[in-house]
This record gives sequence, structure tokens and C-alpha cells, in this order.
Amino acid sequence: MTEAMRGEAQSLVTRANIRQGNPASAGRASAASEGPAVIDVRDLEVAYYVYGAEPTRALRNVSVRLRPGEILGLVGESGAGKTTLARAIMRVVPRPGRIERGEIFFMGTDLGAMSEAELSKLRGRDLAMIVANPRGELNPLLRIGPQIATIAEVHLGVSRKRGLEMALDMLRAVAIPDPERRLRAYPHELSGGMAQRIVIAMALICGPRFVISDDATSGLDVTVQAQVLDLLRKLVREQNTSMLYITRDIGVAANFCDRVDIIYKGEIVEDAPTEAFFSGPAHPYSNFLFAAFSHNAELRRRWMGSAPSPESDAAEALCLYADRCVKRQVRCLAEHPALRELAAGRLARCHFPVER
Repeated sequence: MTEAMRGEAQSLVTRANIRQGNPASAGRASAASEGPAVIDVRDLEVAYYVYGAEPTRALRNVSVRLRPGEILGLVGESGAGKTTLARAIMRVVPRPGRIERGEIFFMGTDLGAMSEAELSKLRGRDLAMIVANPRGELNPLLRIGPQIATIAEVHLGVSRKRGLEMALDMLRAVAIPDPERRLRAYPHELSGGMAQRIVIAMALICGPRFVISDDATSGLDVTVQAQVLDLLRKLVREQNTSMLYITRDIGVAANFCDRVDIIYKGEIVEDAPTEAFFSGPAHPYSNFLFAAFSHNAELRRRWMGSAPSPESDAAEALCLYADRCVKRQVRCLAEHPALRELAAGRLARCHFPVER
């Protein structure tokens, strides 16, 4: 990476921090707590079956591990497999999808060995998910208070009165203005930012050990997005909750996450601590993402140009990124790259990673 390219990468991080109202060095999440993994995904593969055609492999040999208090950013373009991974962890892959192989452990317990009744007790209590369309999660015919309270009643066994008290406490925790009034409001009376905060309150009311945010802030304007991200980080730290933060915005991941995983066509292609990743991404696709967000013409030209003509007669590239990669060589068309360690805590799936 040239000095100009390195400066552009640092500029990307700085712009993300400024956009969220923080100085470049502020708001960095602390390191995850030591201890056993909260979520441990091992060699997960998910395929979608279509009649009369080959199944579509949505996830390929994916392994993800999160410790208590850690925020992992999963970054990739639309269709890369981010939401499929979230649904697989929650064990709610929709048909015709199917988990082909792999294991998912929660606090050392194999979720694949649990019955649907046992999983239902975990979802909402210990495993929670925040989605990008909050209004789709809220019942338009019910007031906000009972909708939040019901989650506490079902999973924690509290009374309706205590559930409403907890709901009010959560509305205060997510910084809803005039929480007593909003407790009696209907979903249509809320702004988009308020609706998103309500969904966050619903997800966190039971104090879950693991939360998935599936592009939950993508539909908000940047000011509200910054407020919601700051709120999420604060609540995650206070509850020592682990979070998988799914996003298409690499700039948000720069400021919000402890660690970054880059996913492409269902494969994790790079895994690194946030600061190390943004100091110098190793996989060509990661550099492509940097270029897509960059205002540096040289950076965009270098990484978004056409791939060189193949030097092999191979019908299909065994590296899934070879058809777009400006660093492609013969080996990329003949041998699938493994996710290998480049340095302590840094992994990349590439035969010819970017050197510095």
C-alpha cells in the first residue's frame, strides 16, 4: 500500500468517526473480555435448493467466534451471505434453505442438538436479533408498552405489571423522549428512529448474552444512526453482551466494531482486529471495498479496474474472487485458497495477499 493509499484508508476511518459525532480516537470499543466464547460457529455451510437446478451455496465453511463484550462487524455487499449467517445462528434458516454441515455453539452448548422448544426459550432471552425494518417487527394494533412487556413476561416469567415497569425502564435506557407517553403509543405514532429504538429495547429487555444487528441502522439518517450506534455500544458494554453487527458500510464498522470479518460469496475472506484491518487490509476484495468508499482517484483506478486476462484454460476459478481480482494469477484458477494466518490475530483467504 502506498503512502497515499494508507492516508486514504485513515481518512475513511476519520470520516466515519466525524459522521458519528466522535473524534477519530474516541469511542473505540474496549477489548473483549477474556473467557469462553459466547458464540462459536465452526465450518458452517448453508445451501438453498431449487427444483431442477444445482443448490445455491449461501455459506461456505464459515467459522466465527465471539467472546463476552465483543462487537464483530460482518461486512460485505448484498447477497454475500450476511443475513443467512444470522438466521443460521438463530436456527431459523427459511426454506428451501438447509444447513448442510457445521456446528454452532452457544456458551458451549450445541444449538444443533437442541429441540425447537429449547431453542424457542433461548430466542428473545439469551439470543436476540435487531432487524433493519423495525415497523415490520411491531404489531400495528397494539400499544408499545404491552409489546415490550410481553417479551419479559414470556421469557422471564414476570407479571404484566412488572413487565410494563421493565418496558418503561428500557424506554428510558434507549433514550426515548417522554417514555411514559410512548409506552401508550401505537407504532404509527413513532418516527423511524424511535421505532428502531423500540426494537432495540425489545431485543435487550431480557439481558441477552448475544445480539445480532442485521443492518439495523441502514435506513436511518446519519444523525439518528450515530445516536443509535452510540446507544447500542453503551448497552452492549453495560450488559457485557456480544454482538454480531452486520453492515454494508465499511466506514461504520471502522468506528463501531472491535473486529472485522469480510464476507464474499458466502466465504469469510479476511478476519482482523479493527485497527489492524484499517491500517492495511490484506485481501484484494477488502481493498476493493476501500476503493468503493474512497475519493482517491488512484486508489479507485487500481482496485476497481478490470481483472487481467486469465492465463489458464480453467473453466471456473477456484478462488471465488478471481473473476474480479486485479491480482489474479494462474494459481488462483487452479487452487482454492485457505483462510490462513498472516500475522497474530489476522487471517486472509488469498494466495497473494496485499503486501506492505
